[in-house]
Amino acid sequence: MSNGTTINYETLSTAPRLLAEAELKPLQGDRFQPTGFADLGAARYTLPDGTEMLLVESAQSVANRMELGCWDEKSNDYISELKGLPFILINYGNQSITNSVLEAHRINSEYIMSTPFKVRFSQEIKCQKDMPIDWPLLRKTLLKYDIGSLLHGSFLEEIDGRLRITRAISGFIEARDVSVAENGGVKNNFVQPTLKQGEGNVPFHRTEFTAKTINAYFNLDLALLRGYGLNENATKLLIALSLFKVRRFLSTGLRLRTACDLDCIDLKVTRPAGFEIPGESVLLAECTRLIEACKNEGLFADPTVTVVNWQPSAKKGKVKEDDEDNQDEEAAE
Repeated sequence: MSNGTTINYETLSTAPRLLAEAELKPLQGDRFQPTGFADLGAARYTLPDGTEMLLVESAQSVANRMELGCWDEKSNDYISELKGLPFILINYGNQSITNSVLEAHRINSEYIMSTPFKVRFSQEIKCQKDMPIDWPLLRKTLLKYDIGSLLHGSFLEEIDGRLRITRAISGFIEARDVSVAENGGVKNNFVQPTLKQGEGNVPFHRTEFTAKTINAYFNLDLALLRGYGLNENATKLLIALSLFKVRRFLSTGLRLRTACDLDCIDLKVTRPAGFEIPGESVLLAECTRLIEACKNEGLFADPTVTVVNWQPSAKKGKVKEDDEDNQDEEAAE
């Protein structure tokens, strides 16, 4: 796994995609617990040659974990090297309750779109019914307020059903040649074990898996980023930040569940040929440099953290869900 010394932007300048694969394995033992869906359970499927496959982590969950890898919960801001990236902070009274980095639908969160910011944003992008969308202006405005909406996708249906931004960076984890490892346990009530309705002793089953190989796959849509029409520093920042998110997810974000703690063995780029993803420290330094450059060029909101004040209404707000609880897609693909 090469750490590299710099980002070779020239190699990426004509490539339509950057594709990378990471070989993973359980940190301890051989069993692991995959993601589950409410109406499906574990996502198993069979290839035409009969190989048994399993989805370990979905694209929407990996996107969430990439965002979390950049976030400092204690300071309620990006990690120190990434401070200065624009996002929207949502307050209720004098208390911060959430933000566009952590919200499932990012800038389209009801906690944002039910505030006067919705009108402000609509006016800035010059969105009018039955008129064409100014796509370059929309992308520049998303960069201004919430860079994550450009990288991880956004569907601004609260403003206009046409305002869709596809994910530029995506990832998923799948396992090959899987076998079921059934096990279970019991919840004990040492005082009244015979109580009914789940209050006494309750045996339960648990389905885990073993696999011949586990791999994470990442896709950075370079052609999409170039098509945004942003300037050179902004485009480079989107690339550097995407690559950092991949590295950070593999180094700190692989404890996916209690019974799914993985370790990265190797990361390799399959396209374009010859490109190597630099290490985290190199990517962070590059992000810090480009954040300052973009701020100096006036590409971000000033201040970079836009504060909106949310008030409860009769319509129940949405709370970000983990993929294990059947999370919806953040963006239309």
